[in-house]
Amino acid sequence: MDFEEFRLAAATADLTDEPAARDHADVVEFRMDLAADPLDALREYDGELPLLVTNRVEWEGGEAPDSDERLDALETAVEHSRVEAVDLELAALESGAADRVRSHAREHDARVVVSTHDFERTPDPDQLHELLRSACEHGDVGKLAVTADSPGDVLDVLDATWELTRTGETVATMAMGEAGRHSRAVAPLYGSRIGYAPVDPADATAPGQYDLATLRRLVGQLAGNSASAEV
Repeated sequence: MDFEEFRLAAATADLTDEPAARDHADVVEFRMDLAADPLDALREYDGELPLLVTNRVEWEGGEAPDSDERLDALETAVEHSRVEAVDLELAALESGAADRVRSHAREHDARVVVSTHDFERTPDPDQLHELLRSACEHGDVGKLAVTADSPGDVLDVLDATWELTRTGETVATMAMGEAGRHSRAVAPLYGSRIGYAPVDPADATAPGQYDLATLRRLVGQLAGNSASAEV
């Protein structure tokens, strides 16, 4: 699976949700940190959609403890034939802790999404560009998710998205929270290559997420309008 075009990920901790995601999603983001027995669930998975595995550590908004076992589980996960991408935190790669998982993923032809999150604010524009650029340097896709308090915060995220895309990087960006909710539909117009949404709105894994069907419709409508405006 490549990310040369926009991919919509159905975020879930339950792989039995996959059939309900097929009509709208391109990939399932499997939140291993939120699943009871994630490796058992992977062994039993025989769905149609490819998987992006995430075992989000506690200090970046997840529930997985910061341990070797968390990274061991990711190494095992990328060996599954339907796992085509893995999410690793930027800080875990900068420290060297997750280097082995990145290497193992590449040995198994899995793409590496390098993510960084800020659940309190939107950093200043220079920091946004620096964080996103660093994430891109460490993986195949740089993912940046921050918390917006105003439309200006969203504009800063979109500016970083466009600038990095324009220089040839592959990024996935979003502004969390109600003030940034619309960024999830708009960011693909500026180059963001991954969107995230739950199959069921009650199962949202981040603030401000649309449900899967709604995000697919919004992105499709905006992309269509953009294409029409260029004609």
